[in-house]
Amino acid sequence: EVQLQASGGGLVQAGGSLRLSCKASGFTFDEYDIGWYRQAPGEEREGVASIDSDEGSTYYAGSVKGRFAISADKTSNTVYLQMNDLKPEDTAVYYCAASSYSPLAGVSEVDYWGQGTQVTVSS
Repeated sequence: EVQLQASGGGLVQAGGSLRLSCKASGFTFDEYDIGWYRQAPGEEREGVASIDSDEGSTYYAGSVKGRFAISADKTSNTVYLQMNDLKPEDTAVYYCAASSYSPLAGVSEVDYWGQGTQVTVSS
């Protein structure tokens, strides 16, 4: 059974930091890009960052570049998203996902979705 278990969300003040984790199982980890996506209320789901689980190359959406950092631990099949200098507009449900497309697959190109974790940034 494919599982992508996201955790680490919470409530933080603007300027603060959070670290999200995504534990993957049930598929060959290093054959997929793992990405983080987010969806704010009333908005479409959008890609935030992705990492090639094998080579480690990364990609970021412009809105988070320089503030967020994605990393992968192949020994534990876990992908992390370090989020710094958080802004109220980063408030959303964050999802991790696996895709054979690279980099940062479109929402329709994702093979597996995890459950979301809520990130709320107060001003």
